[in-house]
Amino acid sequence: MTGRQPVATRLGPHTAHRGLRRFRAPTPATPERCELCGVVLADHNHRHLVDTERRALACACTPCALLFEQPGAGRGRFRTVPDRYLTDPGHTLDEAAWDLLRIPVGVAFFLRHTGLDRLVALYPSPAGATESELDPAAWETVLAGSRLAPLLRPDVEALLLRRTDERTDCYLVPIDICYELVGRMRLLWHGFDGGAEARAALTDFFTTVARRAREPREDDRP
Repeated sequence: MTGRQPVATRLGPHTAHRGLRRFRAPTPATPERCELCGVVLADHNHRHLVDTERRALACACTPCALLFEQPGAGRGRFRTVPDRYLTDPGHTLDEAAWDLLRIPVGVAFFLRHTGLDRLVALYPSPAGATESELDPAAWETVLAGSRLAPLLRPDVEALLLRRTDERTDCYLVPIDICYELVGRMRLLWHGFDGGAEARAALTDFFTTVARRAREPREDDRP
């Protein structure tokens, strides 16, 4: 016989088997790292920053997150996402106010975007976070019905609203959990209204938010 021998013959059947097995074995997950210093992140030291230039979230370790809590750090490009959850059970956001927003789903969140110098409204959809095209002046009028709106920290917090048959719930939350919700809804969404699995996930999400939220205190003011 001339020419090259089959790989299994040249390497031996057991060696070839081991070599092929590495292509079938699942690839170990790459550990998440701080996008500033490169340290490996774990649950206890995984924070988020808002990159105001890219309008995106960045993963950070606790020391880096604490660094960018200082005003003017990094020339303001990165801002640490806080971890406070506030609720306003006495708000005056009613069905008429929600209708004025013209949001096609029952969930929306609002943030003050310093780069655009205006309020931005977004809501979950099968395509991800969708921005409302309603005049921001109308949003300001509606959100004036909640005492949480003046407490919003630009870029890093959002006013999260959920409309149900009974009422509209209103929370001030870290912006990263809003994008977490958007990603979850995009993954689970089926059909016109999202489907049963997406609705159940939405209920679980807001149950967690409600459990963590407290009413504002004097020291919550800017």
